Amino acid sequence: MRKPIIAANWKLNKGPSDTEDFIKSFESRLADLPKGVDIVIAPPFVSLPKATELLAHSKVRVSAQNMSEKDNGAFTGEVSAFMLKEIFVNYVILGHSERRAIYGESDELINTKILKAHEVELKPIFCIGETLQEREDGKLEEILRTQITEGMKNVSEKQALDTVIAYEPVWAIGTGVTASPKQAQDAHEFVRSVFTDLYGISVSEKIRIQYGGSVKPDNAAELLGQKDIDGALVGGASLEAASFAELIKNGVVE
Repeated sequence: MRKPIIAANWKLNKGPSDTEDFIKSFESRLADLPKGVDIVIAPPFVSLPKATELLAHSKVRVSAQNMSEKDNGAFTGEVSAFMLKEIFVNYVILGHSERRAIYGESDELINTKILKAHEVELKPIFCIGETLQEREDGKLEEILRTQITEGMKNVSEKQALDTVIAYEPVWAIGTGVTASPKQAQDAHEFVRSVFTDLYGISVSEKIRIQYGGSVKPDNAAELLGQKDIDGALVGGASLEAASFAELIKNGVVE
C-alpha cells in the first residue's frame, strides 16, 4: 500500500510573513486531517528558513521549488542542494513544466539535478507531463517515456524508491481545466509501466505518483481515488490554509 503524498507548490507567492501566517493557520487544522498521508509545503527560497523553523516538530515536511545542479561557484542567483540541506529542507521539486517551458530546462539538466538531490539525501519530486499539442498529436506516451528515461538515467533502485513522481498535464496547470479521472488514471498507469520497464514491477508498485493539474477540494476525492494516483501536487488551491486542508481531507480516505 503506497502512502499518499500531497504537496503544496506555492510558486512565486508568500514571503516569510505570509508563510508564517499560513503555517499557523494550517497547523491548527492538522488534528482534523487524515493521519496516513505525507504533507509537504514548498515555499519560495526566501521563505524556506521560516517554514523549516516553524515546522521543525511537525508532521508537515518542507520542499524547495528548485535547486542548482552545482555545489558552489560563480553561479549568480542559484541555490545548491547542500544549502537546502543546511536549513533542513526535505524535498525539492525538479523538472516542473514551468522550469522546462519558461527557463528551458532540459531532460539532461533535470537528470543532473535529480542525481545531485539524491547525493545529499534530498527527496526529488520529479515532474513530467505533456502539452495539449503533444496530447492531441498522439505523443503523450512518447513524451512521458522520454522524460522518465532521460530524467532517471543512472538513478539506482533505492534512489528511485525515494523519488516522488508528479504527472502534470501542462494543459491543465493553472487553467482551471482538469484531466478527467480516467485521463489521469490512464496516464499514471502508463507512467508506472515505464518504471516497471526500468526497475521491475516490485519497484514500480512502490513508487508514488502524484497528479498535478488544477487539483481542488471538490475534485480531489475522484482524482486521488484512482488506482495509480498516490496524491497531488497542488498549486492555487494550496495558497489558503483552509482550502489546502479541505483538499487533503477530501482526497485521502483512511
